[in-house]
Amino acid sequence: MKETLETDVALIGGGIMTATLGMLINQFASDKSIHIFERLNYVAGESSDAWNNAGTGHAALCELNYTPEDENGVVRTEKARSIMEQFEVSKQFWAYLIEQEKLANPKDFIRSVPHMSFVRGEKDVAYLRKRYEALQGSALFQHMEYTEDPEVIKKWAPLIMEGRDPSEKIAATYSALGTDVNFGAITGALIRSLQSSGKAHLHLQHEVRNLEQQRDKRWRLRVKDLNTGKKFNVVAKFVFIGAGGGSLELLQKSDIPEGKKYGGFPVGGQWLVCKNPDVSNKHHAKVYGQAEVGAPPMSVPHLDARMIDGKKALLFGPFATFSTKFLKEGSYWDLFGTVKYWNIFPLIKVGIKNLDLEKYLIRQLSLTFEERIEVLKRFYPEANPADWKLQQAGQRVQVIHNDENNGPSLQFGTEIVTSADGTLSALLGASPGASTAVSIMLRLLQRCFPDRAEANMERLLKIIPSFGQNLEDNPQLLAEVRARTSKVLELDV
Repeated sequence: MKETLETDVALIGGGIMTATLGMLINQFASDKSIHIFERLNYVAGESSDAWNNAGTGHAALCELNYTPEDENGVVRTEKARSIMEQFEVSKQFWAYLIEQEKLANPKDFIRSVPHMSFVRGEKDVAYLRKRYEALQGSALFQHMEYTEDPEVIKKWAPLIMEGRDPSEKIAATYSALGTDVNFGAITGALIRSLQSSGKAHLHLQHEVRNLEQQRDKRWRLRVKDLNTGKKFNVVAKFVFIGAGGGSLELLQKSDIPEGKKYGGFPVGGQWLVCKNPDVSNKHHAKVYGQAEVGAPPMSVPHLDARMIDGKKALLFGPFATFSTKFLKEGSYWDLFGTVKYWNIFPLIKVGIKNLDLEKYLIRQLSLTFEERIEVLKRFYPEANPADWKLQQAGQRVQVIHNDENNGPSLQFGTEIVTSADGTLSALLGASPGASTAVSIMLRLLQRCFPDRAEANMERLLKIIPSFGQNLEDNPQLLAEVRARTSKVLELDV
């Protein structure tokens, strides 16, 4: 008979979502035992890793795909405002954990780095001006600056102006509130803190192969120790599937009806990484541009200043790639393994409806190194090919949702799928993901642990003072929250 391990909570995957949920459960249900299962020999090795994460600090300050222009020429700001609200929640939670000594040095995972949007040509300049004006209606963005003056842009980001044609029509926005977040670093810190509490146990190189619900509503997980080959069972009262690209297959194996509405489409990425520190040290901002038609959110081009493992890094991209893998360390059979009789026709319909995406991927895959450098030169005109190398980024799975009323569609976002009885929940999707992890996991807690959420409401408000409120409707609270988080997290603004 196989060995059986019993636990209150089983968390599958060792990324930022799992780490955040584990810490929240530890805060609001500290009596519950937690076991974390990660198939790699280290945590944050897939989507949460700094080299694999395309955003690092998404707050909707510069990402133009969060503020689309509708058919009437109106710039829609709802998604940007929502993401900014959620990122403020994340910062409040991290600040609380610093204050409680659950996390140590904030410089290990978050730093101030200005966020910029940069566009070229009359059409995009007109759009960026309208975007800026639309965002000024929200207190969340009133600190943002806008200019069409090349000298001001040169002051903000010298590299993007070096060698640029002075007659070119350009515009930019600038926000000093921007940050660079190393989600790999914060994931590791959160999980180490959880382990030190004595309530959480981490199992590296352990892969969950299957799961099924028992008559008593608990879940039986079949787990394999990839190091020893040993197989055993885990029985858990609650299961969270936060395995990135691996979540869809496990959700399907759970056989909950809610999981049969979903499929997945994998999209990978590559970076151009600067090898010349003299160039990297000249650039101190995250500069986002306009995406090509059909591009997924993770492929919005940006010239990105980062700190990774304590060293300055400058990345450009990402360029989209295609693989049938759902994980960077996955199998080429991943895509085929998730095609079922109930989602094959929705997958085909989505493929027909998203020809722009398919054309975009074909164009991206055909780019030579020299052609990628030419794309970089739209941001940095004097880029020298000798200063750059191509490096593989992460792998993402875009959600395909078969809605009962509207039919199948490709979803560019993050979705929580929860069983009717609240005993199992899975996270699907990608951008903005990590930056909004705290808000997403709080919603999951309210859905799956409603009694604990209600009983701890007073404490929750001490941890996250803005919880349940819209900060843009309360400028005084917004100012107080930002002052607190900037001080505790040692941010410049």
